[in-house]
Amino acid sequence: MPETITLLPLPPASPALNPVERVWLYLRERYLSLRMLNDYEAVLDAVCRAWNRLLDETGRLTTLTAYPYLTASGIP
Repeated sequence: MPETITLLPLPPASPALNPVERVWLYLRERYLSLRMLNDYEAVLDAVCRAWNRLLDETGRLTTLTAYPYLTASGIP
């Protein structure tokens, strides 16, 4: 493990502490809800479009994942 990386173990079953959970919630609420998708390719295409729309929102990914315990440790 590089010295510049600090692992912060999360307690088991702690979705409220996992930043990616907020990303998925945002994607589901804004872009992926109330849809019927025909097959795997349609699901993959919808998720890719949703992800790209999220990336187009400047700063949104940062605000979704900026948990106090991460930003307080000096991680930008």
